[in-house]
Amino acid sequence: MLAIYKREMRSYFTTSIGYIFLASALVISAVIFSVSTVFSQSADVSVYFSGLIFVLMIFLPILTMKSFSEEKRTKTEQLLLTSPVSTTQMVLGKVFSSFTMLAIFVVLSLLFLIPLGAFVGEDTSGPNAALVMGNVIALLLIGMCFIAVGVFVSSLTENQFAAIVITIVALLFMFAINLFNSMIEVYAIRVIFDWLSIYARYQVFTYGIFDIGALIYYLSFAGVFVFLTVRVFESRKYR
Repeated sequence: MLAIYKREMRSYFTTSIGYIFLASALVISAVIFSVSTVFSQSADVSVYFSGLIFVLMIFLPILTMKSFSEEKRTKTEQLLLTSPVSTTQMVLGKVFSSFTMLAIFVVLSLLFLIPLGAFVGEDTSGPNAALVMGNVIALLLIGMCFIAVGVFVSSLTENQFAAIVITIVALLFMFAINLFNSMIEVYAIRVIFDWLSIYARYQVFTYGIFDIGALIYYLSFAGVFVFLTVRVFESRKYR
């Protein structure tokens, strides 16, 4: 798994994908931060972090699009499948490399908070540390789920553009069902949609509360898509 992880991390920075992801996401994040805090003279960073969710929704598929689509396109998929690394380790190596890029982005986006106290004025206190930490944890957990979905989609197609579009549509659907779930009258459908919506449990973290149940949910959600990705390649291995 470590070999796959190192290979993926190296590819992010020997090609333009890693730089495009970090530069594009940080530029959009800077705009959101400026509008939501500096220009409005507010130290409330909740809007900023909510905006970062949509930044990740658009830009994380750039990372995951090549996870397996590129292997198919360059005909190196069979080399991976016949390597001494297990299928699970192969998938996890891809997921963890994308998660590392996500963590780098989140850390860099926190640098915007450093001068916030100076810009919002002397009469306004800086951002609450507990709320910031809660939002950071929520971003990492939701981003992990985005990555798991993106890697799964990438395993289904060799077209990288299709992988991006399908992943974004899937993530938008998960957001939409959270908005319309309350309008559904059938309880069983509401339960299913509530599980599919990875946004329903986000709010509790923004209050600075660490919810073990939400943590287990996010880990389980990501685990399901990792498992599905493993099954996709296990089925190909024995064809």
